Amino acid sequence: MKEIVIASGKGGTGKTVITASLGVVAENKVLVDADVDAANLHLLVTPKIQETYTFHGGRKASIDYGKCENCGKCQEFCRFGAIYKEGEKYFIDEYACEGCGVCYLVCPQQAIKLEIEETGEFFVSSTPYGPLVHAQLGIAQENSGKLVSVVREKARELAVKEGLEYILIDGPPGIGCPVISALSGVNTALIVTEPTLSGIHDMERVIGVAHHFGVKVFLLINKFDINPKNCYQIEEFAEQNNIEVIGKIPFQEKIIDAVKQRIPPVEVMDESFKETIIETWERLREA
Repeated sequence: MKEIVIASGKGGTGKTVITASLGVVAENKVLVDADVDAANLHLLVTPKIQETYTFHGGRKASIDYGKCENCGKCQEFCRFGAIYKEGEKYFIDEYACEGCGVCYLVCPQQAIKLEIEETGEFFVSSTPYGPLVHAQLGIAQENSGKLVSVVREKARELAVKEGLEYILIDGPPGIGCPVISALSGVNTALIVTEPTLSGIHDMERVIGVAHHFGVKVFLLINKFDINPKNCYQIEEFAEQNNIEVIGKIPFQEKIIDAVKQRIPPVEVMDESFKETIIETWERLREA
């Protein structure tokens, strides 16, 4: 079983469009949407949810007023300002509480309880292109990196169960905790970038994260023709760092039209686009 993550240093480079298109041409794979904070791969592959699971990603503190003696120790040590006093009683603001557990440790009466919190859901779905594992983190909830790990583990179970050879992961943008969870332990990363200054800067950062985890990196330049000078700069960077550019896709409004219709662009684009996607997948397989 091989895991391939499609990543980008920033949002808007076309990462999900490329993942959906690769998902059409690739065989024997599980699709994964690891962008749990803002999942959108499902918009292009029309999934039908088969299984739903609850994700418990954090803890919240609460006060047992039968034991509380209003000593104020919990408020004194809370570094998130989540505990306040009204009248003679102390209360915990559930939206400010980070579940760190300090109040639980310092309470002399053991009046603080830490309760596991439901913070999201993850799903196993069927699509016309194979199974999809995806998730939705609750609004303003934490532990997206942990949810990415849970989603990847579920995809591995599914791949083993159904005898599938590849796991194709639509990774989160940026370089934060969810990206680290998506990149660690994969076999190959395809970095989708664009020839803008922010695109180049963030591409370099996410490549640094991938190299930190020993992941083989390839580059695909999307909308390469919007700035030839910056495109050349990306290719020069790739050459200097022994990174192969395995695809270049021009800006095309037809891609935008396909996204509006919720269709993987490879299904409706011209032969040139299809050939680039097929060649990209074949190169990833070889790697």
